[in-house]
Amino acid sequence: MSNYQRDDAAEYMEADVDDHEMQDADDMDDEFRGGGGASDSDVEEFDYSNNKIADTSAEQARKGKDIQGIPWDRLSISRDKYRQTRLLQYKNYENVPNSGESSQKVCNVTQKGAEFYDFWRNSRSIKSTILHFQLRNLVWATSKHDVYLMSNFLLTHYSSLTSGKKEVLNVRGHVAPSEKHPGSLLEGFTQTQVSTLAVKDDFLVAGGFQGELICKHLDRPGVSFCSRTTYDDNAITNAIEIYNKPSGALHFTASNNDCGVRDFDMERYQLVKHFSFPWPVNHTSLSPNGKLLAIVGDNPEGLIVDPNTGKTLETLSGHFDYSFTSAWHPDGITFSTGNQDKTCRVWDIRNLSTSVAVLKGNLGAIRSIRYTSDGKYMAMAEPADFVHVYDVSKGYETEQEIDFFGEISGISFSPDTEALFIGVWDRTYGSLLEYHRRRNYSYLDSFL
Repeated sequence: MSNYQRDDAAEYMEADVDDHEMQDADDMDDEFRGGGGASDSDVEEFDYSNNKIADTSAEQARKGKDIQGIPWDRLSISRDKYRQTRLLQYKNYENVPNSGESSQKVCNVTQKGAEFYDFWRNSRSIKSTILHFQLRNLVWATSKHDVYLMSNFLLTHYSSLTSGKKEVLNVRGHVAPSEKHPGSLLEGFTQTQVSTLAVKDDFLVAGGFQGELICKHLDRPGVSFCSRTTYDDNAITNAIEIYNKPSGALHFTASNNDCGVRDFDMERYQLVKHFSFPWPVNHTSLSPNGKLLAIVGDNPEGLIVDPNTGKTLETLSGHFDYSFTSAWHPDGITFSTGNQDKTCRVWDIRNLSTSVAVLKGNLGAIRSIRYTSDGKYMAMAEPADFVHVYDVSKGYETEQEIDFFGEISGISFSPDTEALFIGVWDRTYGSLLEYHRRRNYSYLDSFL
């Protein structure tokens, strides 16, 4: 992962988003403000003083309202025209020059237009934010009604039932553990810049730019455990994965820019394994049976390693740039990796000599991948504007393309597969998009 400090990352994102990705945003804002004649207070009143006005429901969308509430009829550019402009002007970040062009030659042709998840609501009262432009795992759903995300320095819980939000953890000030465990930093941290996040059931781990790890049980007050993975300059925590051992013991794995992968036992609150690799590790994911660990990072090649010993078992060759995400299908046979070459590759552990599918994005890198718990669908998120949902059961040949405007802070399926949440980071239209799984209740036809 690029070694940007917070100010550098913010500077890149501002330059990249403003100059290349959201070039017409100011024009849109001016149009929205009536050609610049309205004051900020007028905009605030229209947009945010009443969340019901700012939000968009499925019913409103069916009647023609833009899902993000963008007033296209009042702008000097149509939605279609603006989409074409974005496709032409968006600047994909690459560590390997022209990697996006090279990958396009080998991509699968998919059938678009499927509808697996229906738009349900766009909630603009909750603002999902990003601190590092390459790390986009900051949205997690623990049920179809409960979502956790970062909003500036606040780790926030959002209820889709009540549209209410609640502060879970404020990292702007001083955060210290309220429990005493060996190895825990009792002095805690101050002004933690959260780079990545993971939430599973009632357990949450936030990772920071300086190697911070903050662990909290959501059913307990206070913070349970604080640790710093390393004091190296390349300390940033790139990804967290929470999992349960076959015994049921709670663990999590931290992937860091110091080339390390660390496994923590949260029953004993101890670091139990530490593996080092030749390059910064951007993401790891453990197979469902716990026997294989997929590792991707600042190298076009990925690795399959033994999670107990750290020994490399297989090398994954095919991507043209650095990878930032990976995910296993629940069957434990296939898994996917997302890369800055604008592709997601699907692999089969029975033959890793080549990927079984190469799925392409529209704008840029594939920054986040998620499978539904039943294995039926896989979603991949680009840095902005597009989330693609594929029907796994049909060999990734059909896809739903969710199209909107704004940087993507994260995506998450609910554990029961019924909901898909998308965090959108944008100065004006930042929000949380909610989609519900389409069901075919054919038995209801008997009542017609």
